[in-house]
Amino acid sequence: MAESERADVPLPRNAPSLASLTLTGFRNFTAQKLELSPDAVVLFGDNGAGKTNLLEAISFLSPGRGLRRATFDAVARSPGDGTWAIAAKILSGRDIVSIGTGWRSVPGSAEKKRLTRIDGETAPSTEDLTDHVRVLWLTPSMDGLFTGPAGDRRRYLDRMVLAIDPTHGRRVNAFEKAMRGRNKLLESDRPNPGWLSAQEAQMAELGTAIAAVRVDLVGRFAHYMLEISESGPFPSAVLALEGQIEAALAQGSATDVEDDYRRRLADNRARDRAAGRTLQGPHRSDLLVTHSAKSMPAALCSTGEQKALLLGLTLAHARLVSDYVDKVPVLLLDEVTAHLDASRRAALVEELHRLGGQSWLTGTDRALFTALDGRAQFFEVAEATARRVD
Repeated sequence: MAESERADVPLPRNAPSLASLTLTGFRNFTAQKLELSPDAVVLFGDNGAGKTNLLEAISFLSPGRGLRRATFDAVARSPGDGTWAIAAKILSGRDIVSIGTGWRSVPGSAEKKRLTRIDGETAPSTEDLTDHVRVLWLTPSMDGLFTGPAGDRRRYLDRMVLAIDPTHGRRVNAFEKAMRGRNKLLESDRPNPGWLSAQEAQMAELGTAIAAVRVDLVGRFAHYMLEISESGPFPSAVLALEGQIEAALAQGSATDVEDDYRRRLADNRARDRAAGRTLQGPHRSDLLVTHSAKSMPAALCSTGEQKALLLGLTLAHARLVSDYVDKVPVLLLDEVTAHLDASRRAALVEELHRLGGQSWLTGTDRALFTALDGRAQFFEVAEATARRVD
């Protein structure tokens, strides 16, 4: 590493943490810098003070559009020049690497683009950030995951896959681009059969690959979900995939499934043209979640049970990522403690301690985090300023 440093405080191997975080022109922060230890981080303060904005900034240190799925220009501070930057020093063992990302003007143009830098050098892609840190999150906006549309659950599943396979996002984007191209061709009076076949071949290849990695992740998940339910009060969930390609992969080879999907796309051109969209593929699949002990679909569980299931899924996913990539992820837990009783809050702290990585938790009341006294660093967030208080 061109700018590697040595740290005085060792961190358990393969548990990267943020040693510092700097925001410039991001959301309601003009400028903010936090100096950090590897311990858990608690951000507390009134609603609207900027706690979630700090978590969102950290989530941009991974591929994608962050925990709010915001457009890059939308997170720039207003009033401001429309640009923003996030920088962090990542501590891993005794090594520190500087990483950062931002929305910057293109020289000689009115356009802006996202840039990523690692140790002072421009990185080809945000995927390169995952070489140094993996980031997972749970936010209140995910509370409706089990009762909302299938698209929300697909995005949640793909985010889970992305944490272990950073190239997955590229596959999904390429599939969607090919599908849009096919849909546009079908709209024309006389679509070129050769062009259609080429788009369908690409969709079949990418769609089968997308379904295969989703199936693989769901297959691995059961073990980790059981571990979480056995070690604490968070219920176990059973995950399953509902989709034609996913079901076919359980019965045949990926090559056969790809060939079959390509044939079905060709056979259903007239139907898809009438519908104005492609009716079969991984973009139509759904993630099914069942409360294991009750054998009840998560959508029918109580609000409290759904929140506990989501938290258990997040903890199990963190364990899976830690084993799969040999790197403990940084966890962002936004407002999760407000819905937990004292025993579950204590159990959550113990589970985070067992995981061994750096966790960030937010809440309006410091009293919600007494189980973390002596085991975390506390910051009070008020008027777009975070001040350490412990």
